[in-house]
Amino acid sequence: MSVDDANGTRQARDLAIGLDPHTHPNQFALLAQRRFAPFFWTQFSGAANDNLFKFAFTVMVTYQLSVNWLPPAMAGLVIGALFILPFLLFSATSGQLTDKFEKTRVIRFVKNLEIAIMLLAASGFVSGNINYQVPVLLACTFLMGLHSTLFGPVKFAYLPQALNERELTGGNGMVEMGTFVAILLGNIVGGLIVAIPGVGPHYVALGCVLLALAGRAAAQFIPLAPATDPHLKINWNPVTETWRNLKLAADNVVVFRSMLGISWMWFFGAVFLSQFPSFAKDVMHGDEHVASLLLVVFSIGIATGSLLCEVLSKRHVEIGLVPMGAIGMSVFAIDLYFASRGMPAAGLMGVGVFLSQHYHWRVMADLALLSLFAGLYSVPMYALIQLRSQPTHRARIIAANNILNALFMIVSSILAGALLGAGFTVPQIFLFVGLANAVVAFYIFMLVPEYLLRFVAFLMSRLVYRFRITGDHNIPTSGAAVLTCNHVSFADPVLLMAASPRPIYFVMDHRIFKTPVLGWFFRLARAIPIAPKSEDPALYEAAFEAAAKVLRDGDLLAIFPEGGITKNGELQEFKGGIMKIIENAERDGLAMPVIPMALTNLWGSFFSRAEKGVAMVKPFRRGVWSRVGLNVGKPVAAKDVQPQALREAVAVLFEA
Repeated sequence: MSVDDANGTRQARDLAIGLDPHTHPNQFALLAQRRFAPFFWTQFSGAANDNLFKFAFTVMVTYQLSVNWLPPAMAGLVIGALFILPFLLFSATSGQLTDKFEKTRVIRFVKNLEIAIMLLAASGFVSGNINYQVPVLLACTFLMGLHSTLFGPVKFAYLPQALNERELTGGNGMVEMGTFVAILLGNIVGGLIVAIPGVGPHYVALGCVLLALAGRAAAQFIPLAPATDPHLKINWNPVTETWRNLKLAADNVVVFRSMLGISWMWFFGAVFLSQFPSFAKDVMHGDEHVASLLLVVFSIGIATGSLLCEVLSKRHVEIGLVPMGAIGMSVFAIDLYFASRGMPAAGLMGVGVFLSQHYHWRVMADLALLSLFAGLYSVPMYALIQLRSQPTHRARIIAANNILNALFMIVSSILAGALLGAGFTVPQIFLFVGLANAVVAFYIFMLVPEYLLRFVAFLMSRLVYRFRITGDHNIPTSGAAVLTCNHVSFADPVLLMAASPRPIYFVMDHRIFKTPVLGWFFRLARAIPIAPKSEDPALYEAAFEAAAKVLRDGDLLAIFPEGGITKNGELQEFKGGIMKIIENAERDGLAMPVIPMALTNLWGSFFSRAEKGVAMVKPFRRGVWSRVGLNVGKPVAAKDVQPQALREAVAVLFEA
């Protein structure tokens, strides 16, 4: 093919798919856009301030102050409990406020509150009266917990209003990365400056107030985000409202079980974060700087995993990453147990000596990788909840998620304490959590098969093939639609799953359900079996009624109009099934779009009928990671669809 021919083909494809040349290249480009950058720095400063304040206060009570009624051993627990208590008490109310009021207004109110709290905290830090200092700082701990409680729902409800579906994973990854970097910096800076002799607390006071002012300044530039339910009547009873929010979330099975999955991740992470000091000291024989090093490694892992989500997901909400994340979390948590067993007795080591011991590097690698996979696990779940929640109730559902997170973290602390009290070692607790994570993950994925299905599609499109998708922005992110595609191989439905941000219900030849592995897989995917009317009239009619229900429910329906896999690699004639589906939709009063699609370069692959009409022979006949593609065309109104015209639209995409 000549250069001119290639350019002409590319232009024809771009015209057919309605390619937008102005999309930004990656998630970091969001930091140059007003709809995201001020929000990012607002939440970053808030997370940094939370941790600067809490850690500096904890160090003061532990090392610098002598408080009879707050012994050093209890200081961390009391401060942590006071900070998390508002999440249980006020999350339900904060979710309502976020849904009822314009979100930027809520953010600015929260940042004003932060300034007031930090001014009060500053008076506590600089006071020389211990009877004033400690009670005031404890009160500010509770109030900063309230600040975070109010900000939590608006933080995650703002993103789906400001970002589109293709940006949502990257935006969440940036926020997750920013949060953990802010936590890390807050802890490090708080610990360093509070330890400055004589003036440390004064510097902490100044730092907290300056961070609060910086956050408020950034919030001033956040664009307006309209209220999603302005007529909502606030229920001030946190118990009844919490129960109502949980029931609201439970109405959407995928959303609710994703909430449970996120809460489990916080359970998992809280065990490791709470045990870092004792793990560093009693198991690794390191000093407090080694404990900080482990926290740095863990935070960098989370941040890296969060940022990788957009790259691996190809800028979609890719929940296929969640099983991968769960597997990695278990594998490296279990290996951490084996890596940290039987460490030779030694005095407390500094960072230099610690790093000079080669067996410590395996421990750090395990921590980095388990936290990296935790990032891969959590970001798609957060994005899925934002995407699938009803917009008018989104903040309340996120508030319910925050309550579940808090409860799971409390249970993790109690359970870890009970196991330590029963004589278990910290590495044994890590082993227990790693094994429990495998069981919980398997249970969730069996309850919500969509995670497992997308995981298989993710692996197929990246490990078996090098899969390039063009025009995927034409696949609707909400509402009913019919996807029509050429049929080249047994892997076609799996590749379409990998291309879509939403579940797809396939109408498929009933014979494929008799294939041992593929049959189980497509039954799990709730594909709709169909047979020719002459062969099984009842199954034929049942298939079209099931297809009509999919569209009535506002979901995506996929059909291969050729009626079977091509035997020669060429596009076959389209059957009349597509018209029957459209007629049934018109009967139900639906006006959904029809999306033409074409899989390219699959002919001759392992799953196609390339040799003597037989598929799945000679696995490597096309080599490893062979290039295949999917071109997605511009939507066509259902009323304008005719089989021949639709076939021509698919043919243009197929030949591009």
